[in-house]
Amino acid sequence: MTRVQLVDISKRYGPTAAVEHFNADIADGEFVTLLGPSGCGKTTTLRMVAGLVDPSGGVIRFDGQPMNAVPSHKRNIGLAFQSHALFPHLTVARNVAFGLEVKGTPKAETERRVAEMLEMVELGDYANRMPAQLSGGQQQRVALARMLATDPRVLLFDEPLSALDRNLRDSLKYSILELQRRTRKTAIYVTHDQSEAFAISDRIFVMNEGRIEQAGSQLDIYLRPQTEFVANFVGDNNGIPGEVTGLVAPGGEGEPRLVDLVAGGIRMRGLDPGNVRPGDKVVAFVRPENIEVLANGHVADAPNIVRGRVDQIVFEGPTVRLTVDVDGTPLKVISGGLERLTLLDKEQREILLRLQDVTVVPDDPAVAA
Repeated sequence: MTRVQLVDISKRYGPTAAVEHFNADIADGEFVTLLGPSGCGKTTTLRMVAGLVDPSGGVIRFDGQPMNAVPSHKRNIGLAFQSHALFPHLTVARNVAFGLEVKGTPKAETERRVAEMLEMVELGDYANRMPAQLSGGQQQRVALARMLATDPRVLLFDEPLSALDRNLRDSLKYSILELQRRTRKTAIYVTHDQSEAFAISDRIFVMNEGRIEQAGSQLDIYLRPQTEFVANFVGDNNGIPGEVTGLVAPGGEGEPRLVDLVAGGIRMRGLDPGNVRPGDKVVAFVRPENIEVLANGHVADAPNIVRGRVDQIVFEGPTVRLTVDVDGTPLKVISGGLERLTLLDKEQREILLRLQDVTVVPDDPAVAA
């Protein structure tokens, strides 16, 4: 296992900054994911760790040892690309053995290691097949076995599943996690697919325009976005511009401080981000699945309880997706359970909603930073 530290890493191409001031301390055996849209700098960051791209500034360390001057082939890393990059003229076993043979590993040890790796990826009976005789998922497993065969210090994944269909991606992402857990190796994974990032990561680094927007666990990123970009990028969300009207003291020890605000004409109460004051412009975010449809007996006389008119109903099987107009502000609502069937009643156009778990983000990016 290896601790990986990226200290103020940057990469510039002329006047263009691909990565700026990237800092990360990745623990032994930790699985972290760099998540973001195309062009955000996540692959460039991974390639700097791999030694395929030289940083313009900053230091990369493996277990405290600076790596900037160490060539890629001496960093002892395993790298999986989007393309499986298997040798078409070599059998599965020879593909897995390739890195060991380059290192001059004795034949008996190479054969033992190849057999061990193929069993690990559940391809022990495919050793003598050619890559063309395998499915896309099997080819990716061979690529993973080849990567692990040389016992690398760090595993690096550059969107390894993006070329596969959805069903294969869903199964192989768990295979990758299982392999990482069994080998207990430090792993850095790059993807734009949020479901992959949330399924397999210990921590997620959300990137935007070469910078880290937010780093944390799945729950941190999903439930407590710290910037408007993260709130909009991760999952579905309702973002409503508003203004802070007051601060609410905690009701008891250990309880969070809340803020009162008006957003889109709606009185709300949300979690205090810790850096706003009355009069500050903010954006209130509430996820569609966190909006509760209330029984008609409730009265809309409290913060976060509003009355609206259903403009659209879409039945999606397990859930119903609504678009509700609240005084001119459209809200996306997702409802499940037996309630979803009641909502399909075309006669029920006026409904009451409770906005739960409202996240407040400063409208000024400089304040959010």
